[in-house]
Amino acid sequence: MHRGLLARLADPRAVNLNTPYGFQENVAQMTEKLLTYFSTSLHLDVTGLDLRRYDAASDEQRQGFKDAIRRANYVFAGPGSPSYALRQWLPMHLTDDLASVLAHDGVVCFSSAAALTLGRFTPPVYEIYKSGNELEWLTGLDLMTVVGLDCVVLPHYNNAEGRDYDTSRCYIGERRLRLLEESLPPDIGVLGIDEHTAAVIDLATSTLTVKGKGEAHWRREGRVSDFANASVVPLADLGARARVLAPGADLAPPMTNVVDEAEVLALREAQGRLVDALNAIRATARAQGHYDIADDIRDALSASGVVVRDAAVSPR
Repeated sequence: MHRGLLARLADPRAVNLNTPYGFQENVAQMTEKLLTYFSTSLHLDVTGLDLRRYDAASDEQRQGFKDAIRRANYVFAGPGSPSYALRQWLPMHLTDDLASVLAHDGVVCFSSAAALTLGRFTPPVYEIYKSGNELEWLTGLDLMTVVGLDCVVLPHYNNAEGRDYDTSRCYIGERRLRLLEESLPPDIGVLGIDEHTAAVIDLATSTLTVKGKGEAHWRREGRVSDFANASVVPLADLGARARVLAPGADLAPPMTNVVDEAEVLALREAQGRLVDALNAIRATARAQGHYDIADDIRDALSASGVVVRDAAVSPR
C-alpha cells in the first residue's frame, strides 16, 4: 500500500507522527521500529515528528510540528490511542495542516488508531472496550468531510480476536455500534475497513478504491454496502455530502525552509565553539574548587542536549 501511494509523488518528503502512542513508555522504540520499517522495506527516509503532549509542548514546538507537516507530502500516523491523539491534535487545529498537505497533492496515510480520528466523530475504543465507559462519540478531526465524506472511520472492522465474544467493528462489536449509530446526526455515514485492507480516496477522480485482503463497508441510515478488494466506488454513490478539496483552496501553502545548508553549518560551528568555551570555563572552575559554578554550566549544557562526563579532579 505504501509503495502505491509513494509512487504518486515525484519527491517524497515523509514524516511519522508519534502523537497517538505518545503516552506509552516505549515511544522511542516504537518510532525506531516504524522508521526502520520504512527504511528497510521501502528504502525511504522518514522524519520522525515528536509531539507527545499538547500541554507539555511550547508554542514554538507546536508550531514547528505543524510547519513540518505542511512541508511534507507524505504524512503517516498509526498505532496508539485515538482519544489520546485527539486530545493533543484538536487544540492544534491539525486538520488545517493535513488538509493543506492534500491541497498540494500530498498523501495522508493514517492507519489503526490514527485512522479512527479522521471522521467527524470518533468512538473512544479503549475506554469502551477495556474500561466499560458509557457509549459516546468524541469530536474527531473531521478530515473526511474535507476530502468528501461526512462520516466516522472504523478500522479493524472484521476483528475476530474475541473468538467467543464480539470484537468486530474495531473492538466495539456490532450491537454497541448500532447503539452508537442511533445517536449520530442524520446523514452521517460509517466507513468500516477490514484488517489488512485500505480504503484509498483519490481527490482527482472523487473515488474510493478498496485494496487488500478484506473489504470496505459503508453504513448509513440502517443500510450496509460491502465493497470487495479492487472495488472502485464514486464518492457520490455513497450518498454523503461531498465537498471535495481542490488544489488552490483557501489554505496556507506549505512552509518552506528559508535556512540554507551553509547557514546551518555555520550555526553548528558557532555552537561547537560556544560549547568548547563553556567546557574550558567549567574545567577551570572545577580545578579551583568552584563546583557550584561548574555544576550550573554542566546543567545548562545538559539542557541544550550536550552530554557532560566528568573526570576526577586531583586535589591541590
